[in-house]
Amino acid sequence: MHRDPKGRHLADTRSPSTGSRTAQFLRIARVQRDTFPRRHTPTGGTRLAQFLRIARGRMA
Repeated sequence: MHRDPKGRHLADTRSPSTGSRTAQFLRIARVQRDTFPRRHTPTGGTRLAQFLRIARGRMA
């Protein structure tokens, strides 16, 4: 079980990696995607009122 100086096993006859898999992974990671689409609506006064009501411990 001798290893090649490059770190591969002698029985490993695959051609050396070109790094294309890593490049594709990084390209996909950089792409802006909407996995979970969210609406960017401004929070109104009702949301603040609900938050304050809950913070005070009152039920609806």
